[in-house]
Amino acid sequence: MDVLEEATLGAGCFWCVEAVFEQLEGVKSVVAGYAGGKTQNPTYEEVCSGNTGHAEVARISFDPRKITFGEILDLFWAAHDPTTLNRQGADVGEQYRSVIFYHDRVQKAIAEESLAKAGKDFSSPVVTAIEPLGEFYEAENYHQEYFRNNPNAPYCMFVIKPKLDKLNHRKH
Repeated sequence: MDVLEEATLGAGCFWCVEAVFEQLEGVKSVVAGYAGGKTQNPTYEEVCSGNTGHAEVARISFDPRKITFGEILDLFWAAHDPTTLNRQGADVGEQYRSVIFYHDRVQKAIAEESLAKAGKDFSSPVVTAIEPLGEFYEAENYHQEYFRNNPNAPYCMFVIKPKLDKLNHRKH
């Protein structure tokens, strides 16, 4: 029986985060959602208003025997710009912030160590927050597996696909 762990990460639009992490070996599922805010059961429209305090996040279920939380964070740093506050590219607002929501003390320690190491790789200060995970709210169904289901949508073609190509090129 598989014993899975979870990571919850915000790195801009959750469509991008989901597309990046669901390709990894050892990742069993990625669910787009919202975390870190005050509004209970938020809708996408409410989160986009910027008034809920929630970030768009991906909850990543993974097999720690195949990929570690630290390895997931290595890709997290490569997959977005952690030096821009409340912004990733053209996506602007608190809901697009860079954040690691830790699930326990061990994840918190790994996240802090990873942030310290990653900070040396950027010329500007890293603004990624490390916060305890409170409530996670699953996003609406049409947000799940967005890139897989909508590869020809403009956002997918012009934002997600180039990001995936860049990250795949980095591996080789």
